[in-house]
This record gives sequence, C-alpha cells and structure tokens, in this order.
Amino acid sequence: MNERESQKKSPWTFFILVFALSVPFWVLDVLYPMNLPLDNLPVTDIGATFTPLAAALILVYREGEPRGVRRFLARAFDYQRITKKTWYIPILFLMPLLYVLTYGAMRLAGMPVPTEYHIPVTVPLIFLAFFFAAAGEEMGYTGYATDPLQARYGALGAALIMGPIHAVWHWPSMIMIGQTVGLFALGTLLTIGFRILTVWLYNNAGCSVFAAILFHAVTNTGRSVFPGGRATMELGDAAIAYTLVILAAVIVALLWDRETLTRFRYSQTVT
Repeated sequence: MNERESQKKSPWTFFILVFALSVPFWVLDVLYPMNLPLDNLPVTDIGATFTPLAAALILVYREGEPRGVRRFLARAFDYQRITKKTWYIPILFLMPLLYVLTYGAMRLAGMPVPTEYHIPVTVPLIFLAFFFAAAGEEMGYTGYATDPLQARYGALGAALIMGPIHAVWHWPSMIMIGQTVGLFALGTLLTIGFRILTVWLYNNAGCSVFAAILFHAVTNTGRSVFPGGRATMELGDAAIAYTLVILAAVIVALLWDRETLTRFRYSQTVT
C-alpha cells in the first residue's frame, strides 16, 4: 500500500464501525446464549469475527470504488509478497514452539495435563475453520488499519494502539464464557502481545495480509489441539501459556526497531 492510500484510510472510524457491527451479536449472545463445542466459544462469535472484514469493506468502498474492494479482498492471499521465505518459519512455528514449551513447563510444575497425546484427525478441518475466522479479523485489523496507523505512529505504536482495542473487542466473548479475573487480565495482555507479533511478522513478510491470517490461524489451531484442549492450556489462569507469548512480544519490541519492527537493533558491528 502506498502512502497516499494509507492517508485515505480512517482507522479510528474502522474501530468504531467494528464495535457498532458487533453489538447485535453480543446482545444476541446475552438473550440466547449458545456455545460451540470448539473451545466453548459463543455461537455468535461466528458472526462477530467477520465484523472487522465487513467494516473494512464498507470503508474501502466508501473511500474508492468497486475495483478497490476487489483489490482489497485479493490481499487475503497475497502470499507472493513474502519474498523472504525464511519468515514462514516464525509464521508457522513460533506459536507451536511456545505451546510445546507451555506443555513442558506445565508438566514440570505438576499440573494435570495429559501424559499421552495423539494429534486429532480433525486438525485440517479445525485449521480451515480458523483460517476463515482469522481472515475475518485480520483483513480488518491488518489489511485495513495497520498501514495507516504505523504511518503515523510507527509499527510498535500501531500495535500498541490496536492491541488494547482488539482486546476490548474480545471482552464480551470472554465474559460470556465465564473467564476468571486472572484469565481475563492475562488474556488482555496476551491480545496486545499477539498484535505486536502480528505487526512484526506482517512487516517482515513484505506486508502480506496472508502472513497475518496464517499466523492467526496457526495460533488458534494450536490452542484448540493443545493436549487436553484449551481448558487444559488455561489451567492456572493460563499463566504459563500466556506469559510465554507476552514475553515473546516483549523480546520482539526490545530487539527490533520501533518504527518498522524490521531492523534488528543490534545487528550493526562496532568498528
């Protein structure tokens, strides 16, 4: 996206519109609470997760023309932007690595996690479902809001603005599934950390929205197929799992430059 296109976009209008479009789903969940078997998520999350995409499409159409909408939608599969293929390693394996470390730490701490584990045969279907759900969110947060925000506030600033907003947007769902205060607080910090990691990967992967969607989908799939499921991973208010992700985000924020998150701060040699 060029600078002129970034300046035309209105991220703050986007955030307001996302919340406005989500309200009916939240109200419906209060009136008719029903949960999915997958991660005990509210059924209404199926609709709410696509409100960022809907908000972005409305604004893209208003700001341009139908052809602009088609170009915007095409970014869901803009994998050709990922010219540095090594970035597929963190996109695909960072979160699984953190989940493996979580499992090991939980075992060492004596927490009641399964000692035997078999990867579910439904993993491809779970991943596919989460890929579409991730597209619903990331087409808005990454595809629409990230570039104009980082053009004004830098990459880390953009992530620190979007992270809390994205977290608050998840609060109604978190409340409805009955999360504890500790899990609620750590989940909020987790979402902020996740946004830092997403912006970091997005920028280093050639500003590929597909990279952000893929990272998001892998993250949610790994959580769902964690030994014992999400409920086991969140034992002890998910202190181990969520803290590891937050620490990963802190490391990225400290080691990469704040403006773009693409330049390693300590790569220059001293002469």
